[in-house]
Amino acid sequence: MMGHSHAMTGAIAWLGLAPALAALPLLAEESKYFETGIMATALTPTELIAGALVCAGAAMLPDLDHPSATIAQTFGPITWALSKVVAWLTGGHRGMTHSLVFAVLMGFGAHWLADAYPIGRDILVILMVGLALRAIGIGVPGNKWGSMMVNIGLTAGIYVVFMSLGVGYAWLGLAIGLGCLIHVVGDCMTERGCPVLWPMGARFVLPWKIGIKTGKRFEQKILAPLLSVAIIGLLFLRLAPI
Repeated sequence: MMGHSHAMTGAIAWLGLAPALAALPLLAEESKYFETGIMATALTPTELIAGALVCAGAAMLPDLDHPSATIAQTFGPITWALSKVVAWLTGGHRGMTHSLVFAVLMGFGAHWLADAYPIGRDILVILMVGLALRAIGIGVPGNKWGSMMVNIGLTAGIYVVFMSLGVGYAWLGLAIGLGCLIHVVGDCMTERGCPVLWPMGARFVLPWKIGIKTGKRFEQKILAPLLSVAIIGLLFLRLAPI
């Protein structure tokens, strides 16, 4: 799948699943392990939106093993160099980063970071929001550096709004892990599939080898509009007054 499809499915996953995840007893404040109270019993409207943006950005993370992917181009030479390193360490595109292991590690790592290092947590949130904006095409057409500056400015503005509204991030690990997982599920619907059970090499293609071709007409002309409608519908469902 292309970057914008991954980002939109990440947002959809969060908007669709967040209320159910909030009700899980192991994620409540009385749990000793999750003593920061992941989502506790509910999210504020702003936290729901923040989570959708973070999950959308996290849905780009598995493609950090691909130097030509959207995520590698988001923050210029920094993300490109990081992508080259990740690709070298993981053996190339659609390797370890496209697995359950990666999703779980990223989820628990983000939860630990949110609990132990507030500055690191803030940096991670800013990066995820920036990735989400880049994936959906925010920027200046044909101007890479201009797009990067627009992205940085908008990301900073959004984060300032989150700070002013007192957004909490106890749910951060959950959003990061879910975003990575939904990326893997999406790529399992393409022709190449993913090594979901890495380090086992078998590639999974779901459902029944449907084999969507990345970047072709179906994804651009049919899937992307459907995903956009789904996001608008879920936002209305979650935020509209009863």
